[in-house]
Amino acid sequence: MNKLRFMRLWDLYGGLLTPTQREITDMYFNLDLTVSEIAEQKGISRQGVSDCLSQCRKELISVEEKLGLERLISEGDLESSFRLTDIVRWAAAFAEAHPQFAQEVAQLNEIIDRDYGEEVKAAMLKKEQ
Repeated sequence: MNKLRFMRLWDLYGGLLTPTQREITDMYFNLDLTVSEIAEQKGISRQGVSDCLSQCRKELISVEEKLGLERLISEGDLESSFRLTDIVRWAAAFAEAHPQFAQEVAQLNEIIDRDYGEEVKAAMLKKEQ
């Protein structure tokens, strides 16, 4: 499993790991410590660290196989990307075919290009309350 996929699974399901597993995987993947450095800090063998990382990978993959959240998120991301690409292409073709609507197409492009990060954060906070 590549590091990026592991990190995504860890973000989704890391709470299901034991505190020790979370700490070791955090040290390895987020802090970029080597197996040797982790072993030294934790007072365990390098083999112990390697075994822990291997077991965590297996557990995270197993949970993903059962729940499929990573797959659903990836599919949703791709679907949104394809939809946005189609909208941008349509807007460009429409603007070329109907120059009298340049202002409206410009407004549409502003909506497409807008960063909705703050709105997403606010909605997520409201949802949690």
